Amino acid sequence: MEMGNPGSSPAVALLLELAAVTPVRHYLVGSLLLLIVFLYSFLEFHLLGDILRGFRGDKVRLTYNPASEIYQDVVSKCRTLHGRYLATPWLSSPHFQTTFLNFFGNPPAFTYRRQIFRVSDGGTIALDWLLASDVAGCSADPNKVIAKDDTTPIVVMVPGLTSDSSSPYMKHLVYKVAKRGWNVVVSNHRGLGGVSITSDCFYNAGWTEDVRKVINHLHREYPMAVLYAVGSSIGANVLVKYLGEDGEGTPVAGAASICSPWDLVVCDRFISRKLVQRFYDKALTIGLKGYAQLHQPVMSRLGNWEGIKRSNSVRDFDSHATCIVGNYETVDTYYRCCSSVNFVGNVAIPLLCISALDDPVCTKEAIPWDECRANKNIVLATTAHGGHLGFFQGITARSLWWVGAVDEFLSVLHSSPFMHEKKKMYATGLHSSLESSIDKAPYVNVMEDGMVATVGNDAAGQVNDGDPSDDDGRSQPPTDADPAAAGPEERRTARGGRAQEEEGSESSEQRGERESESATPGPPQVANPVKMSINQLSRWNSTSTWLLVYIAIVTTWPLVGSALLVVFKRRFKRALPWLSR
Repeated sequence: MEMGNPGSSPAVALLLELAAVTPVRHYLVGSLLLLIVFLYSFLEFHLLGDILRGFRGDKVRLTYNPASEIYQDVVSKCRTLHGRYLATPWLSSPHFQTTFLNFFGNPPAFTYRRQIFRVSDGGTIALDWLLASDVAGCSADPNKVIAKDDTTPIVVMVPGLTSDSSSPYMKHLVYKVAKRGWNVVVSNHRGLGGVSITSDCFYNAGWTEDVRKVINHLHREYPMAVLYAVGSSIGANVLVKYLGEDGEGTPVAGAASICSPWDLVVCDRFISRKLVQRFYDKALTIGLKGYAQLHQPVMSRLGNWEGIKRSNSVRDFDSHATCIVGNYETVDTYYRCCSSVNFVGNVAIPLLCISALDDPVCTKEAIPWDECRANKNIVLATTAHGGHLGFFQGITARSLWWVGAVDEFLSVLHSSPFMHEKKKMYATGLHSSLESSIDKAPYVNVMEDGMVATVGNDAAGQVNDGDPSDDDGRSQPPTDADPAAAGPEERRTARGGRAQEEEGSESSEQRGERESESATPGPPQVANPVKMSINQLSRWNSTSTWLLVYIAIVTTWPLVGSALLVVFKRRFKRALPWLSR
C-alpha cells in the first residue's frame, strides 16, 4: 500500500492542468498588472488619490510663529499660499515632475544681458540680467543700463547645484518676476554660466562669500533700488546660510528659499538609502564630474583628480574635491558646517520657504519645522506633492506653482511696511568659511573691559576685495573715521567673524593692540581672576593627561599599573585625595 498525503497528487495535477489550458494572454495581463502596481508604488504616483479627491489638490500647509507679523500682514494676503496645489495629472509623480523639469521644463524664451563681475581673489562671476523693459513688449535696447537712482526693485537669483541661468526652472522665475516690472539678475556660481574658474576656489553648498559680494555690489551700485533674493536647491541653502550669517546687516529686504536641502548630512544619508534615490545621486555626480572636466586644469591642481574621475556619488566627489579645496577634514565636517539649518534662527528678514514633502532629492526629514516656527521672520510652506523644483500645474504643464507663490509673496511684501532695511552690524560672530575649525582650538581673548571671548583663526577662504558696501546701507551711519572713538561693544569681535571688506581695514587683533596702547597704562584689574582661572585650567589639563595614561596602563597591564602607582601617586596627590590616605 502506497503511503502519502491523500488528495495531494490529484490537486497538484488539477492545478497543472488548469495552468496548461490558461491562455498565454492571461499571464501577460496579470504580469502587466503586477508591473503597473510595482511602478505605481516605486515611482510614488498619486494619480488615484487625485482622482478620489476630485482633482482638488492638497491644501498648502503653513508653519509660522503665532506672533509673526510677516504672516499676519504679508503671507495672509497671498491667495496662492492659502489655496491648494494640484499637480499636472500626467506628471502625478515626484520623479516625473523632477525629470520633466530638467529635460524639458517648457521655459519661456528670452535673452539675458551678460555682466562679468570680478572679485579680488581673482574669481569671475557671470551675472545674467533680464530687465523689466526687455519683456514689456517694446523693442529692447541692448545698450540700456540701469540708472544709479533707479528705484525699480532688483531680485537676485541663486541657482542650484550645477545649475545656471539657462536652467528651465530659473527661466520660469526670472521671466515671471520681470513681467511684474522688476529687474532680475541671476548670480551664476563660479565656473558655471559659460565662464572659466579664474581663482583657486570654486563654489560649494556653504560658500556664501560670492552671494555676499554680489548683493553688496548691487546695493552700492543701485542704492535706491530695493533688493530681494531667491535661492533654489543648493542655492537656497547658500542664501539662508548667508542671511543667518549677516542677520540685520544684510541689505536684502526679503527673500525666498525653494526646495532647500537644509541639513546636508540628512540629505546625504537619504539620497543613498533607496534604489530610486541612488539614480539622483548618480545623476548629480555626473553633473559634478562634468563640471570638473570642464575646468580640469584647475581641478586637477586643487583636488584629487584620479579620485574625482572615479567618483560614483556626490559624497565621493566632495571627498576628492570639495573637502580638499575647502580644507575640511571629512565630508561630514563639510556637511555639518555648511548646513543652513544651523543658521535659521538668526535670519532677520522676511523669508518664505517652500518645500515639497515628496521631494526625491531634499527629503522632508531635513526640514527644520521647529526652527522655522520659532523665528518670527520665517513662514514655511509645504505641499504634499511637487517633486524637486517641479510643482507643474495645469494640463499643459506650462507653469510652476512655486514661481507664482514667490512672485505674489514678494509683491505683497514690497507694498507692506515690513521690508527689511540694513542696519549697522559691528560683529555678527556667525560667519563661517570654507576652512574647517576641527583640531584648531580657539584661544581666549581678554578685552579691556574684562569680557572674555573665544577667538579662532582668520578664515583662509574669505577675501578682501576692497568693497566698502559691506559696511554701508540705506539706514546705517557711515563708517567711523576714528575707531578708537567707538564704544567697547562696537570694538568687540566674536569667533568666526568674517574679515572686514573695507580697504585699509585692520584685523581684530591689531585693533585690540591699538586700543590697549591708547588705554590707561597697566593691566586691567578685572582681568586678573580670569587669567588665574586660565592658568589653573592649564594645570588641570596636564594632570588629566597623566591620569589618562595611568588608567590606560592599569586596564591593559594590571601588574605594571600597580607598580607605577608609586610613581604617579605624587603627581596625582592633589587630583585624587584618596591616594594619600
